[in-house]
Amino acid sequence: MNAAVAAAAAIAGVLTGVIAVLAFRWSERDQKRPTRTSLHTDPVLPPGVDTVLSVLRSSAVVLDEADAVVKASSAAYALGLVRGGKLAVEPMLQMARDTRRDGEIRQVELDLPRRGTGRGEALAVSARVAPLGSRLVLLLVEDLTEARRIEAVRRDFVANVSHELKTPVGALSLLSEAVMDASDDPEAVQRFAGRMQIEATRLTNLVQELIDLSRVQNDDPLEDAEPVRVDELVAEAMDRCRHQAGTKQITIAAGGTADLHVWGNRGQLAAALGNLVENAVNYSPARTRVGIAARRVAAPGGDMIELAVTDQGIGISDKDKERIFERFYRVDPARSRATGGTGLGLAIVKHVVASHGGEVTVWSAEGQGSTFTLRLPEAGAARDRAQQHPDLDDEAGNDASPYDPLPAPEVLP
Repeated sequence: MNAAVAAAAAIAGVLTGVIAVLAFRWSERDQKRPTRTSLHTDPVLPPGVDTVLSVLRSSAVVLDEADAVVKASSAAYALGLVRGGKLAVEPMLQMARDTRRDGEIRQVELDLPRRGTGRGEALAVSARVAPLGSRLVLLLVEDLTEARRIEAVRRDFVANVSHELKTPVGALSLLSEAVMDASDDPEAVQRFAGRMQIEATRLTNLVQELIDLSRVQNDDPLEDAEPVRVDELVAEAMDRCRHQAGTKQITIAAGGTADLHVWGNRGQLAAALGNLVENAVNYSPARTRVGIAARRVAAPGGDMIELAVTDQGIGISDKDKERIFERFYRVDPARSRATGGTGLGLAIVKHVVASHGGEVTVWSAEGQGSTFTLRLPEAGAARDRAQQHPDLDDEAGNDASPYDPLPAPEVLP
């Protein structure tokens, strides 16, 4: 059981103990005075229990001797534990009956179906049942779904990193042995040394992207935030992919609205846009075209800047679109490995854009190409300048298509 799950169970245990003490004292006092039978008396919570239940983050349900719900928190209803005044989860109901019979505290972890969501994944919960006085039973339920998901992500991430690091490291070991065995063959040594350089570069890129990802996914405040010229980001992204594009005779065209600014960390934004352009080039056939377009769009909280990167590549299926921003996920693993891709590029893009208060979206159709769009807040200084000089605004307005980036393009190569 991971640390988060263990902590949740420990907290639930402490709270159950506190409530049990309150209930025990109330039960002793209640036994000293004459009472009417339970058939004619509505169940009453022990003093203080109602207050404790109201501040619990856990889902809490109190049942009487007839299994009717005396008290239930809003979280219990949200999880679907209570319906029609009854506890709707049979295993929990059976636990409550057993605890009422023998007075023992019980705890179990269950996977419950999500109701009304249309999704197949289960809801992971930890249920703890304890007696509450002489007639009532208390049920505390902790939602462990998010903790389980985080643990699975961590486990997968460690496994993927280990695999990705093992590949170039293993290749370097084998190639170094080949160089030693071919010490009397200069041509073979040169060939193996070239391969070693490729694997070393691949290893360096992977380590650097792991460092970049760790920096942008921890939700720390932006460092060195400033107005950043979009034109400079585009130029840097084009320059980064100049060699790959030239090798495949791919034309990169930039256009749209000039002199736009976004607010943020220049290095992170350049890395995010560069990753999108590099992906577009790597996944595009030879002698095709990659476009980069920038424009200003109106939004309720202030103007936004959209940066769209369009390619004529292989496209992305609907099932892959749901996962492409996951770390190490690849639409085409063979092509990614052939081009040296690490599977971290889009994850970095997602975290960078989120940390800047924006979003990234994707449109794609198999065989027709893809368009990735970054939507980022415009820098305040740029908005003020645009208000003072309306003639500099985009004459095309918001009707310009992000998929056709082109008045007065700059073209590479």
